[in-house]
Amino acid sequence: MKNSRREFLAGVGGIAALAAIQGDSSKPSPPQPVSSPAPVLPAKRGFAIPEGLTYINSAFTHPMPIAAAQAARSYVDQRSDPGLSPERRNLDIKAEFAALINAKPTEISFVPNTSTGENLVVNGLDIPHARGNVVTDALHFEGALLHLGELQKRNGLDLRVVQPREWKIDIRDLERVIDKKTKLVEISLISMVNGFQHDLKSVCDLAHSHGAYVYADIVQAAGNTPIDVRESDVDFCACSTFKWLMGDFGLGFMFVKESLLDRISACPQYGYFEAQALDSHILPGDPPADFPYTWQLKADAGGHFEVATPAIGVMLALSQSLPYIRAIGVEKIQAYRQPMIQKMQVEMPRLGFKPLTPLESTSSLLAFELKESSSRSVFDRLRQRKIHVRVGPNFLRVSPSIFNDTNDIDKLLEALT
Repeated sequence: MKNSRREFLAGVGGIAALAAIQGDSSKPSPPQPVSSPAPVLPAKRGFAIPEGLTYINSAFTHPMPIAAAQAARSYVDQRSDPGLSPERRNLDIKAEFAALINAKPTEISFVPNTSTGENLVVNGLDIPHARGNVVTDALHFEGALLHLGELQKRNGLDLRVVQPREWKIDIRDLERVIDKKTKLVEISLISMVNGFQHDLKSVCDLAHSHGAYVYADIVQAAGNTPIDVRESDVDFCACSTFKWLMGDFGLGFMFVKESLLDRISACPQYGYFEAQALDSHILPGDPPADFPYTWQLKADAGGHFEVATPAIGVMLALSQSLPYIRAIGVEKIQAYRQPMIQKMQVEMPRLGFKPLTPLESTSSLLAFELKESSSRSVFDRLRQRKIHVRVGPNFLRVSPSIFNDTNDIDKLLEALT
């Protein structure tokens, strides 16, 4: 009897919703054509930003578009009343994300978050026990540096961390530490620290010339900066969806180059979601077998890395936010924010804030040095004016999105004056 856990639970709202939006995973479909016109920027009407709040902190958590939030709420309603029929969405979430980075849907796996993707790559390549070294840089994501640092402490990993010069990572400094024993080069495409952006193709060309793989954390780039995994030839990348993909916590995407899927095998994890055929031999009427179930694993990325049901509510939100992003166009999103970025690059130093972001940067976030003695007063001034940016003991980070405009930047500058 061809039964799966998903079929047993077909009457439960969440699982039915998953079937409605995911479709037949054995036959990945291309993304649906964008039928609605692109939103006019700034897209203030597309987001429910509270009146009076100036939110310029999307690198921390991006607000959901109204349509995405409504889709997530519909899932909550459905979970509260299992008798409700799920709204069918003819949308392949993986195909939508794959279109954003020029990948194949079969190269995309759901993961709970960026860090899980990074761990799967490192452990799957057996980096903790391999003889060789890993190269990264000090502007990489803090969680990944913690992960690699623990492997250095516990397993004696030869970890080589390139330091920035003038808040940039020089490709020549990477070249000095990458050698024939390098197994993996790990970077953040766009640094969460200051918005520095690597030339991903140059990093990949350098690493591949020495036989090393490249993993890129793309959480601060996916959805706001053009990414082409084919052109760059990156091997692996991952991101959560609660930032610029306008989804939520609990679901992310992992890309693995198709030719490398079977190389990520040193730390396997198995679950029913990896199966394209899961047949029961335990229920009345089932054909007999020596084991309660028989199965066949999918050959795509999902068949390698997806253990169980993903965050369905987030998938429903993404069913709205990903086509929304694609309707606007990532190149247009990048171009739209540039006047705001340029204005801050000019005006913030005049107010005494030393830039930590390279002047030529086109990424989605800017960081400035903040003296510890003034951080509390800056935080209080911004809070009083309901201006939301990232303020730390020694830095201030600003990250405008498509619902912001130069008026928002003017409010920030006035508050800091």
